[in-house]
Amino acid sequence: MLSNEQFTSRLRQVGEERYHDKHPYHIAMHEGKLSQAQVRAWIANRFYYQKNIPVKDALILSKLPSREERREWLQRVIDHDGRQGDEGGIEAWIRLGEAAGIPREEMQDERHVLPSVRFAVDAYVNFCRLEPWPIAVASSLTELFAPTLVSKRIGVFEQLYPWIKPEGLAYFEARLTQAPRDADHGLRLVLRECRDRREQEQAIAALRFKCDVLWALLDALSLAYPDPANPGEEGRR
Repeated sequence: MLSNEQFTSRLRQVGEERYHDKHPYHIAMHEGKLSQAQVRAWIANRFYYQKNIPVKDALILSKLPSREERREWLQRVIDHDGRQGDEGGIEAWIRLGEAAGIPREEMQDERHVLPSVRFAVDAYVNFCRLEPWPIAVASSLTELFAPTLVSKRIGVFEQLYPWIKPEGLAYFEARLTQAPRDADHGLRLVLRECRDRREQEQAIAALRFKCDVLWALLDALSLAYPDPANPGEEGRR
């Protein structure tokens, strides 16, 4: 069995090797090299992932064994679905789309969502539906790597994509505090529940799978919108 320190190190290594910030599409975005159409494509397709986050979290919630754990996990659903007085992350992402010039109805009706993106996100939701809850929680540990990336993304959008209205960045600003909290909670559960080597390796594999899901989203965008000089419908057909 791995010690907690060794186990945590192995989980973090997955992010160092496989997190989607290393994907060429993502690198190009953070270097300011994407066209407006490519950025809008990323926002519209990523929305399908964003709207399914509370769905997968609700599936995990339904399997948690104690009231205390369910109460703490429930905050994730609220963060994205919102409640009275706080519209939540899904609404914030729609407003990001609007700030980038994507009409609200085009975000909500999913007309821009690529088939491969839909397939990958649905696979992730089904993974969380079918796997034991500690393994499903482990798949969510990409949150370990998110805060640094989100912090960089705010600066990138402000400096390199000034055509995106600044009020659209509220989603990322909220995640600066939400993601570290969620990562700490998820890691604590995984370290507690995955006690033998087999379970630890299953958790590591689950995190690799989640990284593959996020990578697949960017693969799909790279194929559909390959050329900043000509990023339109030609690439999608």
